[in-house]
Amino acid sequence: MTHPGTTLDWNDLLSDQLDWHWRHHLRPRLDGLTDEEYLWEPVAGCWSVRPRGDGAASGAIGNGDFVIDFVRPEPSPPPVTTIAWRLAHIIVGVLGARAAAHFGGPAVEYPTFPYAGTAGEALRQLDEVYAAWADGVRELGAEGLSRPCGPAEGPFADHPMAALVLHVNREVVHHGAETLLLRDLYRDTPGARARSRPEEPAASER
Repeated sequence: MTHPGTTLDWNDLLSDQLDWHWRHHLRPRLDGLTDEEYLWEPVAGCWSVRPRGDGAASGAIGNGDFVIDFVRPEPSPPPVTTIAWRLAHIIVGVLGARAAAHFGGPAVEYPTFPYAGTAGEALRQLDEVYAAWADGVRELGAEGLSRPCGPAEGPFADHPMAALVLHVNREVVHHGAETLLLRDLYRDTPGARARSRPEEPAASER
């Protein structure tokens, strides 16, 4: 409860909303993520991160040994995605591109990003872009929250940075929850571990 005359630190409130969730809920539950979980496809036709040349979607993109299934406009209904795809979306679209556009971080774009082929590399990328975004928001102070987002946010250019911070908070919570649900499904789905591995060729094909 606040008292009359109390000055609220809106930057602390907005920053702590996401950071508390990150430190106490989301990030700890990603510890121990295996490559099998990371690439597990719970249904046929999933979008995922794949070795270059193996993309399921005709528009698979990326710069490096791995690409992400990606087309525009998005199919309706949208495909089910793997943990790999969902983490890549948080890394690139939610945090990385915003840290680059607003806080001077390295350029991060879907077509040119080096997508992670392993869970460990994806978590390293996630930690890096989260730190860049969170540190940038802290440095805005109270005054910076009221400045316009600018052209990087397209039709929302005139909205205050506070609105963008709230949006990113929602996106990280939302997509993070989807990722953790996939971990729960993997853990409790009979045969998931076997199905997440590449099929062994028959003896006659070896």
